[in-house]
Amino acid sequence: MLRNQTGVVLLTALTPSIWGTTYLVTTELLPPDRPLLAALIRALPAGLLLLAITRRLPEGIWWWRALVLGALNIGVFFALLFVGAYRLPGGVAATVGAVQPLLVALLSAGLLAERLSLRTALSAVAGVAGVGLLVLRADARLDALGVAAALGGAAVMATGVVLSKRWRSPAPLLATTGWQLVAGGLLLLPVALLVEGPPPATLTAANLAGYAYLAVIGSAFAYALWFWGLGRLTATQVTFLGLLSPVVATALGWLVLGQHLTAAQAFGAVVVLAALVAAQLRPARPRPAQAVLAGKES
Repeated sequence: MLRNQTGVVLLTALTPSIWGTTYLVTTELLPPDRPLLAALIRALPAGLLLLAITRRLPEGIWWWRALVLGALNIGVFFALLFVGAYRLPGGVAATVGAVQPLLVALLSAGLLAERLSLRTALSAVAGVAGVGLLVLRADARLDALGVAAALGGAAVMATGVVLSKRWRSPAPLLATTGWQLVAGGLLLLPVALLVEGPPPATLTAANLAGYAYLAVIGSAFAYALWFWGLGRLTATQVTFLGLLSPVVATALGWLVLGQHLTAAQAFGAVVVLAALVAAQLRPARPRPAQAVLAGKES
């Protein structure tokens, strides 16, 4: 059982690792100043692709559930992420967003009856501190609206993760993922057009490759794997894996872009990984003989 769970954790961890490549792909391959277009292409074409593959639409209650989950996990989350990223330095936005595991742990205690342990709470605090060391800069400025957007993004994504765990879809995994991506993409479509205008008239081969990567790998594959893991792990375990994204983004900046890596950043990465591992540990259940003995002693 432990070996099976470890395999699920490692496979699910591929998703935030893939999301950690988004910064590199965006800066090196995509047109500048079009984050909402990138978010839209990450969601809508990927969702339509999955719908074409599965050929299944929501039924009954799942029409509005897919809309709610698509808004929380994708549409509203991406929009708030855009506001936070533009009004805050990347390090501040990432650090504020790192509170998501703590929010998921709190929501899981209320909606999923998961016990909030001291280890989980301390791991969440350590995760925020580790991300801060990893990406935060001493001259970072704060903006009230940007901080509110980053917190809001963490809150809506945390709610989406918990509700995705609470609402078990009767449809295949790829179909449910496609519904959410389409719903989130349709919500993003008018926002992207209103804020950024129509897409660029011409796109280079590099632009097309970047968008294809974000849609197929960064969304269709990554979100399906994310929801697959969420069906097999606790919501808290899954959301802690999201802390891998800033670690991967920083590592790629160092390896590919030649960015300087400080000792504080390296220590922050170690803290993040330690918090992530600690959050995956589940309390050992007593063996039957131990449980009987404990009952006799009481």
